[in-house]
Amino acid sequence: MSAYSLDDIRATCKRKDSWWTVFLVDPVACRLTLLVANHTAVTPNGLSRLSLALGLASALWFGAGQLVAGAALFYLSFMVDCMDGKIARLKGTGTVFGLWVDYVGDRVRVVCCASGLAFGQYLATGDLTYVLLGTGVAVLDLFRYVNAPQMKRVRDAVRESWEARSPAAAEGTPGPQEVSVTRAEIDAVLDEAAALIDTPAAPRPGGVRGVLGMYRLAGPFLARYRIRTHLMSGIEFHAAVFVVAPLLGAWALVPVATGAGALLLLNETYLVYRLWRFTRMPVPAAPASRRDPQRVLV
Repeated sequence: MSAYSLDDIRATCKRKDSWWTVFLVDPVACRLTLLVANHTAVTPNGLSRLSLALGLASALWFGAGQLVAGAALFYLSFMVDCMDGKIARLKGTGTVFGLWVDYVGDRVRVVCCASGLAFGQYLATGDLTYVLLGTGVAVLDLFRYVNAPQMKRVRDAVRESWEARSPAAAEGTPGPQEVSVTRAEIDAVLDEAAALIDTPAAPRPGGVRGVLGMYRLAGPFLARYRIRTHLMSGIEFHAAVFVVAPLLGAWALVPVATGAGALLLLNETYLVYRLWRFTRMPVPAAPASRRDPQRVLV
């Protein structure tokens, strides 16, 4: 059996991931993956089944009103879910069917845990708010996973439409890697850059634009730690609802889940807005087919 190192395991981590996974799951998951890879013959599908079993156990504990135990099992379930992908990429043992198992297992875990949490708290309090909360969590999670592939289909359709309508598709124009500019254009860009360097920085705009500008400045920091720019994704939503809130206590379930759900919905709305803008973009212009003696290729 091959002896893998911790660096080998870290190399299998996703290029970008959620901050919850990067900081609070992967440090443990990578070391457990190292033990599993070097000392067992467990397959990625086997880990996916274990993750689902832990998720169902978490739902049972939530249904029994044991919030801490349910939160701990949900965390373990998610950590094992992270390990199966690492093993698949490390050993090349992943399968297409395994992708389906992993996807469906995640959805079953979330729906069962939301139901268990709602059922347990309703039995304890008789408050229908928890039933509505569990329903909202399940619906929001399912909407996110149904919406994502549909958005991809729309983007692909737009790109295919561009290719069909682009003049470059019918003419033998230079490819996208060949860009021609005049020497005068190059000089103008250099002069503008020099002027920008010499000009004092303008005060940052306030309001929403200022916040978005500062958020963009955090991009290099997030990229350095391979953190995705959308800080409230489905993973953080699950962590807030099924780990953080239960550990804080029953009093935190409604406010934490509601706040996390609002942030996730805001993120999804922003993604839909960007998709709408993308569908309204004009067909990219084809590069000039005639060669100008005053133009150079860069």
